Formats: sequence, C-alpha cells, structure tokens
Amino acid sequence: MKELLEAGVHFGHQTKRWNPKMKEFIFGERNGIYIIDLQKTLKMFKEASKFVQDLATDGRIVLFVGTKRQAQDAIAEEAGKCGMFYINQRWLGGLLTNWVTVQKSVKRLKELDDMATDGRYELLPKKEVIKLERERKHLQANLAGIKNMSRLPDAIFVIDSNKEQIAVREARKLGIPVVAVVDTNCDPTEVDYVIPGNDDALRAIRLFTSKISESIAEGAQLMTDKQVADMQAATDVAQAAEAAPSDYSAEAATVDPSEDISMEEVLGPGTHKKPVANQEAELPKVESQTV
Repeated sequence: MKELLEAGVHFGHQTKRWNPKMKEFIFGERNGIYIIDLQKTLKMFKEASKFVQDLATDGRIVLFVGTKRQAQDAIAEEAGKCGMFYINQRWLGGLLTNWVTVQKSVKRLKELDDMATDGRYELLPKKEVIKLERERKHLQANLAGIKNMSRLPDAIFVIDSNKEQIAVREARKLGIPVVAVVDTNCDPTEVDYVIPGNDDALRAIRLFTSKISESIAEGAQLMTDKQVADMQAATDVAQAAEAAPSDYSAEAATVDPSEDISMEEVLGPGTHKKPVANQEAELPKVESQTV
C-alpha cells in the first residue's frame, strides 16, 4: 500500500474525463481529480499477479503491451527480465487475429538479421544495402519484442486499455485473457483482470510492470522446481525397478543347499528330462483301422 501511494497510483483523471463504469473503483474526488480506491487496487492487483504466476508455472506465454512513451522502456526491460515477449512501439493491426501474416514479417526480420551478420551485405551494392537496412530497422522497431514468439500468447498484460484498445479487442475476439492497468477514463468491462490505477505516471507504470514481471519469474521458478522434483521422482522409481531384480537374484543365490533337490535322483536312474518340443513327437501313434 505504501509503494502504491508513493508511486501516485491513486491519482486518476479529471472529473470531467471519466468513464461512469469506473465508479465502483473510485474512492472520491479532490481538486477536480478522481482518487482511486487503493484498497480495491491492492486486492485486484494481487489477483492479477496470482493469475500470471499460475500461467508461468504451467509454461504459458504472457505478452507485455505498452506503446505510450512513459511505458516503453519499462515494458521492454521487465519483459526481458522474466523471459517474456513485448510490444512497446506500435501495435500492428491484426497482430493477434492475423498471426500467420505477422509471422511472415518476423521471418523476414530474421532473414535480414542473418544477412547483416553473415557477410551477405558485403556482396551487394551499397544502395541495395541501405534499402535493406531501412527495412530491417522498421521491422525491428515493431517486431523485436516478439521475434522469438512462436505462437499466440496465453494472456496479455496491458498498460492503459484505452490506448491499447485494438490489442484488447483482438485478444477478446480470440478468447485470450487481458490483464490491464485501468485508469478512471477507461472501460473496465473489456478487461478480464482489472488493475485500477494511474496509467500515466512513470513510477506507477514501473511499479505495476515490475511486480507482474516478478510474479512471472516466480511462476517460472516454481515450474523448474516442479520439473526437477518430477525428474527426481522418475529417477527414484527407475532405480527402485532396477534394484528389485538384483535383490531377487541375491535372495535366490542364498537358498539353503539342503533345499536344492535333483529330480533325477528322486525319480531314480534312467529318467531323463525331455525337451518340450519333442514330447509331442514321441507320443505313440494310433493307426487308423478300416471298418
């Protein structure tokens, strides 16, 4: 709560620029500015953090989205810290709903990156290199954060659902959960996990993004611990299975010699153990009689 107050999370927009649907999250008004109820913010922020942590524990993907100037650096840094993907320059229309086409652009970006590093640029005319480099920088600006994202995300974390309205609508169309920082001028009904708070202050954005990033990192660590535990359990089972036959053979080897009986001695001389395959062949033949 102290961190939320220090970051100015409770400051909303002017009273004339509000969305009536945010009424339940507003504590009051001061100097013509709405004050957000931090008790509700704290509770809902914990729910959102738990949600993304559970996703990370299951190995799911969370996409960070924040294209406003105050959020760009925080989004890129914190997404990188927890090993997730981000969009911080411009949301390309259809990035989620037209994923196949976006993947073609990503593939082109990777191809140009390879050309720049493996020496192919040196074989081309200078004018051609300038043209390709301009194309690469344009793709890099928009797609750098999702270059290695092989599939659609399982959830998106958004700073300012009004500014990123296209992203929110695309996610909802595909049934992808939306976790968003929602200010007093936003529509909370479009968001699955609402975090009421100031989405303009740099410190507030940094606080929300860093905590979400930490939750994802914790979830990823839990997944790693779980995998290690599962592997250890599987190893223990395998070792137990390997040990079982050896224990049995050791027990068989230590049988009392007095209990070791020779069937030939019991049945007397002249008795031989017949091979099973030959027993049927040696049965007496019965000749058919003609009536």
